[in-house]
Amino acid sequence: MAERGVDVSALPQEIREQLAELDLELSEGDITQKGYEKKRAKVLAPYLTQTQSLAPPPAYDAQSPGPSFASAPEPGPSNSSSSSSRHRRTRRPHRSSGTRDERYRSDIHTEAVQAALAKHKEEKMALPMPTKRRSAYVQSPVDNCTPPDSSSSSDDEAVSSESTGPQQSPDTWINSSLHGSSTSSSASSTLSHGESRPTQAPQPQSQQVPPPAAPAHPPHSHSQPSALAEAFAQARIDPAGGVGPPDVPSQAQARGSRVDLPPNAVVRGMSRGQSRSSMMETADGVPVSSRVSTKIQQLLNTLKRPKRPPLSEFFTDDQEEIVEVPQADPNTPKPEGRQIIPVKGEPLGVVSNWPPALQAALARWGATQGKSPALTALDITGKPLYTLTYGKLWSRSVKLAYTLLNKLGTKNEQILKPGDRVALVYPNSDPGMFWVAFYGCLLAEVIPVPIEVPLSRKDAGSSQVGFLLGSCGVGLALTSEICLKGLPKTPTGEILQFKGWRRLKWVVTDSKYLTKPSKDWQPHIPTANTDTAYIEYKASKEGTVMGVAVSKVAMLTHCQALSQACNYCEGETLVNVLDFKKDMGLWHGVLTSVMNRIHTISVPYAVMKACPLSWVQRVHIHKARVALVKCRDLHWAMMAHRDQRDTSLASLRMLIVADGANPWSVSSCDAFLNIFQAHGLKPEVICPCATSPEAMTVAIRRPGVPGAPLPARAILSMTGLSHGVIRVNTEDKNSALTVQDVGHVMPGALMCIVKPDGPPMLCKTDEIGEIVVNSRAGGNMYYGLHGVTKNTFEVIPVNASGTPIGEIPFVRSGLLGFVGPGSLIFVVGKNEGLLMVSGRRHNADDLVATALAVEPVKTVYRGRIAVFSVTVFYDERIVIVAEQRPDASEEDSFQWMSRVLQAIDSIHQVGLYCLALVPANTLPKTPLGGIHISDTKQLFLEGALHPCNILMCPHTCVTNMPKPRQKQPVGVGPASIMVGNLVAGKRIAQAAGRDLGLIEDQDLVRKHQFLTEALHWRAQTDPDHTLFVLLNAKGVAVCTATCVQLHKRSEKIAAALMERSGINIGENVVLLYPPGIDLIAAFYGCLYAGCIPVTVRPPHPQNLSATLPTVRMIIDVSKAACILTTQVLTKILRSKEAAATVNIKTWPIIIDTDDLPRKRPPTIYKPPNAEMIAYLDFSVSTTGMLTGVKISHAAVSALCRSIKLQCELYSSRQITICLDPYCGLGFVLWCLASVYSGHQSILIPPLELESSLTLWLGTLSQYRIRDTFCSYSVMELCTKGLGGQTDMLKARGVNLSCVRSCVVVAEERPRLALTHSFSKLFKDLGLSMRAVSTAFGSRVNLAICLQGTTGPDPSTVYVDMKSLRHDRVRLVERGAPQSLPLVESGTILPGVRVIIVNPETRGPLGDSHLGEIWVNSPHNATGYYTIYGEENLQADHFNTKLSFGDPQTLWARTGYLGFVKRTELTDSSGDRHDALFVVGSLDETLELRGLRYHPIDIETSVSRAHRSIGESAVFTWTNLLVVVAELCGSEQDALDLVPLVTNVVLEEHHLIVGVVVIVDPGVIPINSRGEKQRMHLRDSFLADQLDPIYVAYNM
Repeated sequence: MAERGVDVSALPQEIREQLAELDLELSEGDITQKGYEKKRAKVLAPYLTQTQSLAPPPAYDAQSPGPSFASAPEPGPSNSSSSSSRHRRTRRPHRSSGTRDERYRSDIHTEAVQAALAKHKEEKMALPMPTKRRSAYVQSPVDNCTPPDSSSSSDDEAVSSESTGPQQSPDTWINSSLHGSSTSSSASSTLSHGESRPTQAPQPQSQQVPPPAAPAHPPHSHSQPSALAEAFAQARIDPAGGVGPPDVPSQAQARGSRVDLPPNAVVRGMSRGQSRSSMMETADGVPVSSRVSTKIQQLLNTLKRPKRPPLSEFFTDDQEEIVEVPQADPNTPKPEGRQIIPVKGEPLGVVSNWPPALQAALARWGATQGKSPALTALDITGKPLYTLTYGKLWSRSVKLAYTLLNKLGTKNEQILKPGDRVALVYPNSDPGMFWVAFYGCLLAEVIPVPIEVPLSRKDAGSSQVGFLLGSCGVGLALTSEICLKGLPKTPTGEILQFKGWRRLKWVVTDSKYLTKPSKDWQPHIPTANTDTAYIEYKASKEGTVMGVAVSKVAMLTHCQALSQACNYCEGETLVNVLDFKKDMGLWHGVLTSVMNRIHTISVPYAVMKACPLSWVQRVHIHKARVALVKCRDLHWAMMAHRDQRDTSLASLRMLIVADGANPWSVSSCDAFLNIFQAHGLKPEVICPCATSPEAMTVAIRRPGVPGAPLPARAILSMTGLSHGVIRVNTEDKNSALTVQDVGHVMPGALMCIVKPDGPPMLCKTDEIGEIVVNSRAGGNMYYGLHGVTKNTFEVIPVNASGTPIGEIPFVRSGLLGFVGPGSLIFVVGKNEGLLMVSGRRHNADDLVATALAVEPVKTVYRGRIAVFSVTVFYDERIVIVAEQRPDASEEDSFQWMSRVLQAIDSIHQVGLYCLALVPANTLPKTPLGGIHISDTKQLFLEGALHPCNILMCPHTCVTNMPKPRQKQPVGVGPASIMVGNLVAGKRIAQAAGRDLGLIEDQDLVRKHQFLTEALHWRAQTDPDHTLFVLLNAKGVAVCTATCVQLHKRSEKIAAALMERSGINIGENVVLLYPPGIDLIAAFYGCLYAGCIPVTVRPPHPQNLSATLPTVRMIIDVSKAACILTTQVLTKILRSKEAAATVNIKTWPIIIDTDDLPRKRPPTIYKPPNAEMIAYLDFSVSTTGMLTGVKISHAAVSALCRSIKLQCELYSSRQITICLDPYCGLGFVLWCLASVYSGHQSILIPPLELESSLTLWLGTLSQYRIRDTFCSYSVMELCTKGLGGQTDMLKARGVNLSCVRSCVVVAEERPRLALTHSFSKLFKDLGLSMRAVSTAFGSRVNLAICLQGTTGPDPSTVYVDMKSLRHDRVRLVERGAPQSLPLVESGTILPGVRVIIVNPETRGPLGDSHLGEIWVNSPHNATGYYTIYGEENLQADHFNTKLSFGDPQTLWARTGYLGFVKRTELTDSSGDRHDALFVVGSLDETLELRGLRYHPIDIETSVSRAHRSIGESAVFTWTNLLVVVAELCGSEQDALDLVPLVTNVVLEEHHLIVGVVVIVDPGVIPINSRGEKQRMHLRDSFLADQLDPIYVAYNM
């Protein structure tokens, strides 16, 4: 660096000032690092030439506690030697770069942390590092790399500074084996998405090469020009016109092209040997080399480590409620001392010349000592700006008082009356204006409420300040002209209305605007009484800002007590570095100083940032007797003290340390004394004190006598503290806390220690409690908040038996501590920093200190760390949020996080729930730059924190989970029913539809026997009756088919099939058509020819690689002899693109049916009996199982008849179908029902809706349709796409009042939320709320329930989710906690019987149990289509008998869980109606902790957790719950979702999420029925094909 050899202290004064100015600009973020270096070099250029020849200054002694820097990387070699860093010390003495918050520093503590980490080092543990997509790394734009300085801090927040002593190389104790085997894998995982392949030329899709294992340290942006450039370099360029990134799996296509993906699926009935070549043979079909499974293995290994013994309380699940069972740990330390006796301060002396009121003191000095200096203010460089004398202060305050009372309104009205509250808004750099305003208010007898200057609408806590102004009834604000100009304005120039504030009148108090009072006007100065004098604001732990009212007499008494305790003398000089608006800065620097005619030198915060030694220089120049500082000011002075060889602190008789009560202040005071003793500082002048807004000064150490022994220290055991008892630490020095006393109780006060929660019971002498004080000098209420006031300001302590110890009320101070030997007061923390975890107390400051002791040089920005707790699952959980340095690497951050976990675990014996790193400068700030804890917590809970790194550890810290359920062994025999151990319900859970009835007319028998005959018969008897109308996207009928047209088209196709050699009767023929009438004709053509049709969804031309293998698989499995298809599809099947995916040379015969010759078949085939197979129905289940079932002619007739009866279908009716026609009930309604019943079907292909959303609803209205059938995906499209357009539809005349039933066809639990929002949205268009209902079918029976036109309305019940997990059904009221609404799946079809069966014992269940739905009906499928006829599969599912009860009937197992409930409604026969409720698929349920969970329930909770979560899916892998969530917001929200998802699943389902995967929208595969294919997702995840945005492995 250019200026390396320059001794800054030897430069001329104006050059030093220029440099200070530059440093300030850099720290405020007004200039970038580069610009800073450039300007600095320019300023120093003339002096460099002189110093070049000189030898570098001698290196300082390495032991001296000088600052060591870890600031922005230098443009020199990165491993700059220690000597060069020593030269830099002189260069930028006070730039805080981010090493550590020195105020929290303690050598002992650092040693303890290192020892704890060393212990962990031996247990080599490999934590899986989260996987991040490159784009999610982009931290913040370039200019954020030198963000505005926020290093300073307010009362309790971290500040930054240098670590003392030589900087230990972090590598010496970084646990190099922390990642163990995972280093390469985790590194490659961070790089595999984009770094390892050249970004310029993305590889074509076919040449996928796995990324090479990356080096252990990923090449971060050293070489890149900037973070932004890196972001662009990492951005991926999509190949081939944006089809999708190279490694995005096939399912990440637009949701529109829904695909049925049998993944590496087992085809039922296919032997393993013939499965696809790509099938994975390892555990659950996962390739062994998968990186994801390596990480999950690591996660499992870390979870296997012994957990710490359960804490004192755990929850047992007594199958109804989660009940807390407290079990006291016998080893818990308990207090053993006697009950504490209240401690009395010395009496408050009566001095004859003490004024009767504070204003009287000002009047006296203004009159008698007018020339005496009252206040000196400094400018930004630390030079005196002006001095206010007592005469000026008095005259200006009188002027202001006069103006306030007489000159604000018009002549007749007085705007302010005595007792009104007025806000004081003055910046920290202008103490003079504030003093005048404060005393002006006192003289006018209005009540000043000092607040911070609002900087923007978005200020942290701004709405809480609004709450303060509201509760105090403030309507007027005083401010200075300069401050008013700086306030944010609206475009019209008015002052912005701040969030949550009431409208204020602003009054400028500069002298030129004030009116001089007439000669005879004098302010009224009464003797101090109990009226409020001023209100000081105070923020609670929750962030609420309240006003503590201080009476006139309390203000005066407090000043007297401070004068006596601090021994103030008239005419002394005091240097004040604190905020003069509140607390010590106000009490000493504004009030007590005026009472004693002290000269105050106010050092504003901005000066401290520019020149940290300014306060020391002021003490030296003015020979000040007292200085008022915080720990941070001590550090800043220590860091910069080398510039000043000649300062002397010998004049100080008292150095008041305002936050001396902070446990970590000991080391600050020691280190400061260590350095400045050589500058004349005497050890006995350091006076820590303890204060709180409510009790004001609680205790202060009196200035000592030279040579007297210094007060003792207490070294306490952290474990004891966490149980609230005082134990001197002896055995384990790692977990000790050293605290210093804060002196004795204030004069005239009485103090005792009470329990912090519950009734104010006196503590024992060895117990930690809250300090309560009785004194005339304290706050007397929270202004305007009487309820809260009582609990704080009117506390009467009680003894062990509960009797009050006296009449006098005490004030709670919010400080936790104890009384030590010699009545010395010790404070160990604050109530608001208290974290109660599992009955033990931890102090937020202690945790911050531990985190900072884990060398955060590479990671944490300026030591900015926030610690708070959130309530999740019946307990508090600790969260740590830190700002991450802009140049920190992923590896460093993860290393740091995992080591903070270990350190806190070892030292505090408490687990962290969540550790998050956010980009530098993004946490909300308090007015003095510290972290606003309650706002940070709020952002965390709302998911608006936007972390760049996160580590959740629920497995470690959630120790109160219910015990896993032990399943009872089931021994079942016929006697069980007698004994009643099985049937706990009132009745056996079974239900049946009405009878199918007999077929009377002989003529109809022919028609009903086979569909081919029915079609032939219709073509003869009613040839011109239109059966089918197909609509296009514009709603135009592009194709119609009358009975005779359909018959003739079918004949053509049958002729073509019969002519082909090689196609025999009974062979399978695949029909590959888009939804339409061609498909129907081809189906009947096959039946006419005696072939067995197999309908298959055609491949998607834009996505052949994903969709063609499924087609190929069905063709291979069904051993099809031929494919019937269209001309377009024939070309696709034979195209080059298809050849890239499958072997196109082995297709069976392909017949293009578009232009067939008009021929008739010689005969129309008639099957010998009705049990022959009519067609095969292939479908991919949600678990990714491809299953084909055989449907006989008898089943087809029975099903069609059943639907006809249920929906009252006959030839004059019209229905509309918007379903996929390839399998299940969708196919039956599209192709079969019309031919059987003769009604007209209007067909709408669902794909057309994507280009024309209004098509389906418009058709219903146009044709006045009474019955319509659709799928959930169609309903969702309409709800999302047309939700906001109902007015437009109404205007276009869409009217849905004609719709009597709208049935959603599905094989799943009814989606109540979706059907409900659909009904509600389109209610305005006349849709009846009763119209929407659902159907239910399965593989073994395509239609079990269907809400027809007859029968009662579907009923809704609310069941208890906890019981459901135990397979029991307990009905609860709507809105009960943990209740789940379920709706009946439709009325059971005629001829169908269902029974609920225990899937393990196969015995019938009672109606209060959840069990598998078994079905008996004439339209059950005959069996699975198998190649070799493996009957065992078939028998199990299709022809099963109950183990007892009714062993004769043959049932088919649906594979779905459900229950039957008898309702109050009656069905057509007059009996009470039995409703069937489907809960979910048995294959998909998750067995966790002995309980049964349904994925949809967890997914519903997850989707509610954050507005950016779209779809979500869950599955398990080796007992870990994996949640995949689609992010529909911006990528910066990705990591916010991790804690929210973990919280909601823990709260609502009592499960710990193992892995959270955040992916792009559209990644979760959904089949044509709109069902999630979770198993397919699981395989893609484990095979590492998802390209996730972020994967978090919860510890």
